[in-house]
Amino acid sequence: MEKILVVDDEQGLRDVLSIMLKRAGYVVTVASDGDEAIAQVQKEIFDLVITDLKMPRVGGLEVLKAVKAASPDTVVLMITAFASADSAVEAMKHGAYDYLTKPFQVDEVQLIIRNAIERRRLSTENMLLKRELASQSSFSQIIGQSEAMQKVYDVIKKVADSKSNVLIGGESGTGKELVARAIHFNSARASMPFVTVNCSAVPETLLESELFGHMKGSFTGAISNKAGLFEVANGGTIFLDEIGDTTPAIQVKLLRVIQEREFRRVGGTQDVKVDVRIVAATNRDLEKAVAEGAFREDLYYRLDVIPIKLPPLRMRTGDIPLLSQHFLEKFAKESGKPVPTMSQEAMRVLLAHEWRGNVRELENVVERVVAFTTGSSVTDADIRGWLHKPVSNHQALPSELPEDGLDLEGLINTIEKDLLLKALERSQWVKKRAARLLRLNTRSFRYRLEKYEIKGGRD
Repeated sequence: MEKILVVDDEQGLRDVLSIMLKRAGYVVTVASDGDEAIAQVQKEIFDLVITDLKMPRVGGLEVLKAVKAASPDTVVLMITAFASADSAVEAMKHGAYDYLTKPFQVDEVQLIIRNAIERRRLSTENMLLKRELASQSSFSQIIGQSEAMQKVYDVIKKVADSKSNVLIGGESGTGKELVARAIHFNSARASMPFVTVNCSAVPETLLESELFGHMKGSFTGAISNKAGLFEVANGGTIFLDEIGDTTPAIQVKLLRVIQEREFRRVGGTQDVKVDVRIVAATNRDLEKAVAEGAFREDLYYRLDVIPIKLPPLRMRTGDIPLLSQHFLEKFAKESGKPVPTMSQEAMRVLLAHEWRGNVRELENVVERVVAFTTGSSVTDADIRGWLHKPVSNHQALPSELPEDGLDLEGLINTIEKDLLLKALERSQWVKKRAARLLRLNTRSFRYRLEKYEIKGGRD
């Protein structure tokens, strides 16, 4: 249901327009002067604003500018008893949709309002169509059939329509933003904005303004009012990537948004209400950060309502063939080349690599291979030329137990999987030979291959 703000210093006209619009099914808010109108548009986003041009103190042009600063897509209709070519041009120059002279016919106003709302709807539908196309590929971009990824898919499907905040954990390059997009585009909010913020990429001094907006003159360079990304995401989802890198001051403001569903722009005095779902992501251990006093405990529990943990690529190597084929097809299509085939030798090299950069590193390697390979098949030499040299897990073994402890099971699993892959590579992926290298019987060796989802090779 569309929301309309009516601004006029004449109560009679306000009442007439309000009654007419409410009967037509619109949600109507009224303001008796420019100051009141500007305060309203800073708190709420309207589909249409109808404003008188000439009002005491703050006129319609100032209201128009404030509306466009807060919400550029809002349609503004100007009305006045003092029409002139100059004022019409000035209003249109600042983004007014149309210009009416008092007195006017009610039927005429109704027609113009319907047309203005229809224009807004068409603009929104065009935006929604683009988002629908994005939603169709949101799940397809998350590649993987491993048990670990199936669990992630199940969680996404179950929580997509929830209003609860989500905290996605995982190493860099595991695809946290893709999961956030899948959550949004499979939710009831899919028709509304999905806004991404990389908290570590925005300088600390600018992040507050980026998230919450600012008022003109609030700091050097603030030459106009600016809506923050929380306002842009109103009704939709905001993805706060690398949330663990935010400062205590930003964390306090984020906590208020979650608790009160409102905030203030930098330099502002009015509270701005929003309805936004937060999906946050981090590659840091936030529980440890909370214990060390580097992250607010209350904010952590507000964000970690629904936790999703993405596995590193080395723990789901069974997905490497699917991922590499997906990237081969993607980059071959982009470069206008035939899709090359991945040789068995090349695939074995991919499976044996430890992928510290996770899926992002694999994507980068395949993109380079497609760019530089001229043959119809990708060889192991093509792959090796672009791989970063793996660091031996044995070198990473601690000489003594760290003060804060360590993940013993995770360390043992990493070392065991690394040795399995090295044995397979040395034995040309003949499983019986690899098992003998590790002093394991065939049954025990197969069990470990299934445990770490290592596929391929021959008996």
